[in-house]
Order: sequence, then structure tokens, then C-alpha cells
Amino acid sequence: MKRVAIVQSNYIPWKGYFDLIAHVDEFILLDEVQYTDRDWRNRNRIKTATGPRWLSIPLRRGPRSQLINETVIADPDWNVVHWRALTHAYRRAAYFDEFAPVLERLYLGCRGERLSEINRHFLEGLCSVLGIRGDLRWSTDYVTTGSKTERLVDLCQKAGAHEYLTGPAARAYLDESLFRRAGIELRWFDYSNYPEYPQLHPPFDHRVSVLDLIFNTGPNAVEHLKIAASGRALR
Repeated sequence: MKRVAIVQSNYIPWKGYFDLIAHVDEFILLDEVQYTDRDWRNRNRIKTATGPRWLSIPLRRGPRSQLINETVIADPDWNVVHWRALTHAYRRAAYFDEFAPVLERLYLGCRGERLSEINRHFLEGLCSVLGIRGDLRWSTDYVTTGSKTERLVDLCQKAGAHEYLTGPAARAYLDESLFRRAGIELRWFDYSNYPEYPQLHPPFDHRVSVLDLIFNTGPNAVEHLKIAASGRALR
């Protein structure tokens, strides 16, 4: 029984995104869709002593129809700026010294020009840090047809999926009948009831980058994910 998830790529996303990766056999990055401003594609939040802060990758302006995988960065030194901001925000975190070397290499070694390439670079690198076996693919690895739900169903079929796992927000737009007709079980991932952890800058906030979890809990980070309870896909 092969389980698949299909999601647009995000920059250093929150822990729930990595939980979804860990719960499937194949995680497909759907980046040949329209880029949306003020979204999670090129930015995420970290905790600082003065409150939450956005880290945003600067992008070149393109047409409104521009796709995520066509979007190009505007400043080649953005990675240095972001690493300095992370160092300033988390240098007093419990596991910063232990994990800073590998994360610094991940940042300073990021030389991609396209947003999709950068996001995948961090997704794969952070899966490795968390000990998650993530089989990431581009949706363009498959030739698909249809739009919206039809396209997702076609992607699942081309990937050989028996189950499709997605977040609860998708209930607003998915046509569940198309999955039933294709013989693919549609399952909903539950992002609720994550445990809190010792966060450097209170009050506690779940909706921050997974880097916050890594710097504050270190080798115990995966214990704060739902995957720890199921044991699925852990090294």
C-alpha cells in the first residue's frame, strides 16, 4: 500500500510539514503551479527576543502567472543574511552549538537561483537532520493531465499510490468523489495536539520554522513530531 502526499514547496517550513513527509512513501512537490505572494513559499517565521520575525527570500518580480518553479531569487547573498539572523536569534538556545555547524553548511552551501531548488535543498537537508527518510519528487517527474483535483488524482495514479494523505485545509477544495472513483483512499492528516517544548523566547508558538524545534530540542526534535508515536519512516 503506497501512500503519497502532494504539496507545494515551502521555505524552512514548520514541523507539521516534515511530519507529513515522514508519514508517506513518496512526497511530491507540486511547483509548476502559480506562485502566490505573502505565502509560505519563500518565507517563514522564527522566534526572537523581541517577538516573531519573518525570514523572507528576496525574489525578482515576474508576471502574475509566474509559476513557483519559474521564480528566481533577487539577492545571491540572502542565505548569509538569514544565517546571521538565525545565529542572533538562537545562539543561546540549548542545542545551537551542537547543530549550528551542519545548519550553517546547509545555508552557506545553498547556491540555487530558483526558489524551488532552494526549498528542496532545505527540505532534504532538514529531513536528514531530523532523521526522516523522505522520498521527494517533482510533480514534473510525471506527465499528468487535468486541473485541481483531477490533476492530483492523476499524479497519484502515475505514482502508483493507493492512499493520498493531505492536510485538513484541503477539505475546502478537494472533490473527494474523484479519489473514490479512482480507487484511491483519501486520508486527512491531523495537525492538532502537538506537545509544547522548551522554547527560547516565550510565549510558546507552534507556527514557526522547524529550525526553532531543532535549536531548542536538538536530537530529541523528532520526539515532538507525531511520527515518533507511529514509528513510520524513521531511520
